[in-house]
Amino acid sequence: MKKQNRRPCHFCQSGMAPTVTDLVALERFLTDRGKIIGRKRTDICAKHQRLLSREIKRARFLALLPFTGAHV
Repeated sequence: MKKQNRRPCHFCQSGMAPTVTDLVALERFLTDRGKIIGRKRTDICAKHQRLLSREIKRARFLALLPFTGAHV
């Protein structure tokens, strides 16, 4: 089976880890309904995906991000 060439991880390239204070970066990895996008769609390595989900959940708990999208 041939291995796919994947794009490098966004966080590995920049050398920065996701943080609660960087809300713009965290919102990039959420859907319009507030769900966390999977790592296969975002091309993030497993290590940074775990960090990203933890920081998104912390931001939700601190009321910096909503738990769900806007109710229409």
